[in-house]
Parts: sequence; structure tokens; C-alpha cells
Amino acid sequence: MREHPTPSLSRWLVLLMAFATGVAVASNYYNQPLLQTLAEEFGLSYSRAGVLVTTAQVSYGLGLLLLVPLGDLWERRGLIVGMTLLIAGGLLLSAFAPNFAVLLVGTALAGAFSAVAQVLVPFAATLAAPAERGRVVGTLMSGLLLGILLARTVAGSLSAMSGWRSVYLVAAAVMAVTALALWFALPRYRHAERISYPRLLLSVARLFREESELRLRTLLGALSFALFAMFWTPLAFLLSAEPYGYSDGVIGLFGVVGAIGALAANLSGRMADSGRGAQATTLGLVVLTLSWLPLVGAGSSLVALLTGVVLLDLAVQLTHVSNMNQVYRLRPEARSRINAGYMTGYFAGGALGSLASAALFDAFGWAAVCAAGVTLSLVALGVWLALGRHAALPASPAEG
Repeated sequence: MREHPTPSLSRWLVLLMAFATGVAVASNYYNQPLLQTLAEEFGLSYSRAGVLVTTAQVSYGLGLLLLVPLGDLWERRGLIVGMTLLIAGGLLLSAFAPNFAVLLVGTALAGAFSAVAQVLVPFAATLAAPAERGRVVGTLMSGLLLGILLARTVAGSLSAMSGWRSVYLVAAAVMAVTALALWFALPRYRHAERISYPRLLLSVARLFREESELRLRTLLGALSFALFAMFWTPLAFLLSAEPYGYSDGVIGLFGVVGAIGALAANLSGRMADSGRGAQATTLGLVVLTLSWLPLVGAGSSLVALLTGVVLLDLAVQLTHVSNMNQVYRLRPEARSRINAGYMTGYFAGGALGSLASAALFDAFGWAAVCAAGVTLSLVALGVWLALGRHAALPASPAEG
């Protein structure tokens, strides 16, 4: 086996890894603009249909916790390609699901293995030159955010043209082709450390116990992604009802608007490379709080909705990329495990946000979702202002 103990990462490989990260995570989000259609197809209530979103998030979280640490143990190219192929399998199962229960199983399978995105990100950070690490991570996180948001656009458009099952068929084919490209493009790499799988998992908990910065950043990430999910999960219900009455295809186009937030990933990465990671976090959390003000009027105003979408996604991306660049500097030899711990908390927040917002919308409507969003945003900003601004590590572009 050829191993790469030193950075080896070209620009085109960064872009391929960013694409793979995006399409992997997209597997968890194709269902969101389809919730109204799926509710009608299987005879479900809004809250019951929302369980599909929660299933995707919970299974992704389990993949983060149980599979991502393997990046510090197994040969990474083989792990990445294998997980990518298993995503394709879950998507195929969803495409041919005869009932909602089978659709949930396919969603869970694709969701768990789509955690491959979080094997790719620390792998890229390891291969990148230290002075470019923030930019490289930012590029992959741009791919991740574009995958999350454009998944809605692609899913809505395909569903409108040829039915919801076509969404999963096309997605499965894309994952299979991506796996092939990764097999030929990625270097073979195994970390020098050799420990057993149980000890590997236990070491994630030890990292949380020993690293206060990891605990803080995970809490901030969980809160910010909960807010992201609280907005996007009930959006299909809001836009399919009066006064909008939009189809799946039109609802999916809102992902294009939200994709503007991908611009914040490179900004945050460059700020981290230049020693301004704490400022990026502060900016992200302030904008996150402000984003809910126009969203309060989104039930009747398209302008308010579009403004809120752009601000929310910019803010979440700024916060998330600054968090990741910070935690990757804590223990370079344990980046996959650090990423597993951080992202498990991050997507646990998303799962809880999805579940809460679907229930709030079902019971009380859009105003209740916005009230919860404003409250949680203020909590996140308060936590950072109280605990984080003086705890952040000083950035060092030369740090490896």
C-alpha cells in the first residue's frame, strides 16, 4: 500500500472531494421539498411525514459517531469508496419503496453512510498544506452546503417532471459514478496510529472530556444547525399552502437562493487562515439572530422569505466553518474522531430542530417556528459572548 504522510492535494482533487461531499450529504435532503407529495402518497400527517427528515438526521448522526472515527483506523480511500456505494444502495431501496416503512429504511441506510462526507473533510485537511487548510476546508464545506440546498432544487424539479421516485434513482446513479471517480483519484492513506475499534470510539468521549474548546464549538454547531433545520423542514408545508400554493418544483428552487450561503464558507476559511476565526464566529451568530426578523413575515411576504433564507444560510455557514477550522487544530492526529464528535452533536441538533419545527408548524403554524428560532438564536449568541470570545485558540497559519 502506498501511503501519504505529507500533504498531497491538488486543486482539481479538492473540487472532486467537495463535489463528493455535497452529493453525499444531499442524500439526506432530497425528501424535504417532497414532504407534501409523500404525505399524500402514503396518507400521512405533516408531523408523520416530518419523521422522514428526522430519520435522515438521526441515521446520519449514528454514522458520524460509529463510522467516521474509522478514518483514523482504516485505509481512507477504501473506506470512502465503500461508504459511497452503500449510499447508492440506500437510495435505490428508497426509489422502489412500496410503503413508508421501506422508505424509512432506505433513508436510514443512505443517511448513515452519507457520513462519508465527514471522512472526506478531515482527510482533505490532512492532505492540505497548513497555510491553505482553512481555504480547503472552506471549499469542501461550500460543497456540503451546496449539496444540502441544491438537493432541494434537484429533487423538486425531478419530482415535478417525472415523479418522486425518479429523484432517488438519479441520485443513486450519481453516487455510483462518484464512487468510481474517487477510487481512481484519491491517494491511499492510512493513519500511523493503530488502536482497536472500541478504544477508537472511547477516545472520542475522552477528547470531549479533555478539550473544552471542542465542547463549546460542538454546542454552537448543534444550536446553529438546529436553527437551519427549523427553517427548512416546514418550508415545503408553508410554500405548498396559501398564499403561495407552490409545486414541488418551485419549492425546490428556494435551495438555489439559500446556496448563496456557500459564499460564506470560503470567507470563513480565509478568515481562519488569517487569524480571525473568532470574528467569523461572532459575525455568523449575530447574522443568525438577525435572520429570523424577516422570516417572521415569511408567511405572507416572498421578499421577507428570500431575505431570511440568504441571511440564515450565510450565518450558519460562517459559524460552522469557523467551528471546524478551530477544532481541527486541537489534535491533528485525531481529526476524524474530533470531526465525528463535533458533527454528531451538529446533526443531533439538526434532528431535534427538524422534529421540533415539524411539530410546531403542525400544531401552531409558522409564527411558532419563528418564535422558537428567535429564542434559540439568542441562546447561541449568548453562549458565545459569555464563554467563547476569550477561549478561542490563537490561529497560526503554519500550524499543522
